[in-house]
Amino acid sequence: MSLELTILSNLINSEKYVRKVLPFLKMDYFQERSHKIIFLEIHEYVNQYDSLPSLNAIAIECQERTDLNEDQFKEILEVLNVLSDDTADYDWLIDTTEKWCQERAIYLSLMESVKIADGQDTKRDKGAIPSILSEALGVSFDQHVGHDYVLDAEQRYEFYHRKEAKIPFDLDFFNKITKGGLPNKTLNIALAGTGVGKSLFMCHVAASALLQGKNVLYITLEMAEEKIAERIDANLLNIPIQKLTDLPKVMFDKKIKTLSKKTQGKLIIKEYPTASAHVGHFKSLVSDLALKRSIKPDIIFVDYLNICASQRYKGSIVNSYTYVKAIAEELRGFACECNVPIISATQTTRAGYGSSDVDLTDTSESFGLPATADLMFALISTEELEGMNQIMVKQLKNRYNDLSRNKRFCVGIDRSKMKLYDVEESAQKDLVDSGQGSEEQQIDLVKKFTAKKTFQDLKYD
Repeated sequence: MSLELTILSNLINSEKYVRKVLPFLKMDYFQERSHKIIFLEIHEYVNQYDSLPSLNAIAIECQERTDLNEDQFKEILEVLNVLSDDTADYDWLIDTTEKWCQERAIYLSLMESVKIADGQDTKRDKGAIPSILSEALGVSFDQHVGHDYVLDAEQRYEFYHRKEAKIPFDLDFFNKITKGGLPNKTLNIALAGTGVGKSLFMCHVAASALLQGKNVLYITLEMAEEKIAERIDANLLNIPIQKLTDLPKVMFDKKIKTLSKKTQGKLIIKEYPTASAHVGHFKSLVSDLALKRSIKPDIIFVDYLNICASQRYKGSIVNSYTYVKAIAEELRGFACECNVPIISATQTTRAGYGSSDVDLTDTSESFGLPATADLMFALISTEELEGMNQIMVKQLKNRYNDLSRNKRFCVGIDRSKMKLYDVEESAQKDLVDSGQGSEEQQIDLVKKFTAKKTFQDLKYD
């Protein structure tokens, strides 16, 4: 007896088997037309009556079909006559059926892809091929139906004590507020005014992740790929960005070769036109990287969120709140699907630009963005901070740690080399500890801080 006949036999005789595999089986997986029709009748019967059909019931249903001639009906009866009530071993049958479904799904997707490549499919272009193949490769019998609070208590205890995979920063205070770095399946947002340092922050973190051996995908909708690469060159090669053009090619090649020996990671920078690309394009890009370059990103940067398009509202006229919130939700869903952290940025409102105490309400266009993000922080720059080559960071939302601890802190900034660095903790002790006090005390301290020439002056007040 063939595997297809074994599957059909058990679909009639084993309720346990039916409950497990029926949601994953498709009529197209069967090769013989008679097998397809029998499967279709079994599927419809189970859905309608919530029980297994008898052979007679299937025969009667097939007899009433108007798309079968006499010879085809006789062929179906012959198949029904050879179906056995001798059920196979359940575990073996589940594993074998799953493997069969995977092989048939891959075969059908390859045939479908060939038609698209040859131009026989007028509804889809070649860009749909990666998603078709990816869907086929993802076929499996998912046995997980939810977490049982009592029965799965041991697994829950192990989860509490399992070390979560994170991508750490090379900045101490960012590691403190995130408990060691960014976890997967998260959306992390930097809020800042124009020219404060959103792209600089993302380029610095991207360079840091690359040096850790991570695969980094940097998606830019604002600047050209070469401009982002130039900023990362300044950071990693430790050369002022203005002097990169003066660097001899021999020395440039030598520095790149030295850098390549320090990391096994890859950095891919992909540019899209402003407001034209959405999560659908990003998914296709990740699929292309996997298929063409065998690269799976460990962290993704999107520069920046507000100038992305929404996959949900393509061509629709909606208000900015709904539109930006949709983009944020789609990006967070993308992070979950790819199992990576995503870092992006957003602009402040006009009122927040130049403010020394940016708040969540200063988020431009949509308050739905901070509602979706896992971590959101403001980058604040004033003339006094610029004079000390520093930038202030204020936590606005934090799902990883207590928001009141280290609510404000400062990091050093070297704009010529596109770098951030830690400043002495003692020099900003009063500032970081201000997170313990009231909001009024925090605001007063920020005003007091911005009026000083240096952090050292704060220590003696």
